[in-house]
Amino acid sequence: MDLTEMLYKISRFLHWALVWLSDLTAGILAHRLFRQHFHLLLSVLVLFGPLLSFWVSKYSIFCNKNHYLYRLFLQSCFGWTCIFGGSFVFLLSFSISNSILHSLRHLLPFAVSGSLWTLLRLLLTFLVDASGSCFEPLISPNDAHRNPEELLNFKEGPLLLLRGVESKEACLKGGLKWQGCEVSHEILILTFCCLLLSEEISVFWSFIGFGKPLGVPLRIIFMLCVFLMSLWMFLILCLLAHFPLFPSQLVGGALGYLGWKGLYKGWGGCKPGWCCLGITGCQSSGHYTVN
Repeated sequence: MDLTEMLYKISRFLHWALVWLSDLTAGILAHRLFRQHFHLLLSVLVLFGPLLSFWVSKYSIFCNKNHYLYRLFLQSCFGWTCIFGGSFVFLLSFSISNSILHSLRHLLPFAVSGSLWTLLRLLLTFLVDASGSCFEPLISPNDAHRNPEELLNFKEGPLLLLRGVESKEACLKGGLKWQGCEVSHEILILTFCCLLLSEEISVFWSFIGFGKPLGVPLRIIFMLCVFLMSLWMFLILCLLAHFPLFPSQLVGGALGYLGWKGLYKGWGGCKPGWCCLGITGCQSSGHYTVN
């Protein structure tokens, strides 16, 4: 067997494995139990995930907020979701309709989600700044040897209220302590991105039944979306287990769920048109026309 034939057989095997794995995953994501109960699974994770903090090791690499997974994905998870999820939706709709204009219309949920996320972040930042106060820990002579980080985490001793600092960002930059209502932006956007991806990529199984050939790039992007959704769930567990913040994480998860519910069950349930795609109807193959 020469090298060319060996490489050909390897490529054929990899292609078969990709098709088998993508078809199996698509069938699971499109199953009625998954579609109806995935949001309940996320709710259970957010509700009971902090209990894992009693068993995780404080020496785990995920206890460090500077871990590369957090730095690379956590602050830009919505961007990653739009890149891979939007690419999948565009390629899938284009492979069915052969119309760029028709394919671009199906990116509206990502555009609307981005606008809502930007407005929600501004609103939550305003509410946090309006409801909280900045404090300066009073250092006793016995605590003078502590470094600033230890002082901020030091829960004993009095705190001096500072009237001149009006924002949480300015307070923390000054090495001070902020107290007030909090909403976990990280859990909020991770929960929303999981639900967004599950909603968009679950349609893949319906189009496999069309019998129209689906290229390798589309299947690869689909599997990348599945991997991304799994990564978001893993990061949710890491944050809940290593950095439990009750009830701010619970509120963040609830807001993420409400955002998905309003987008896909509210706005998506109206009659399809340019201003409203009728996203709920998009989950069935009847919303697309096969050329």
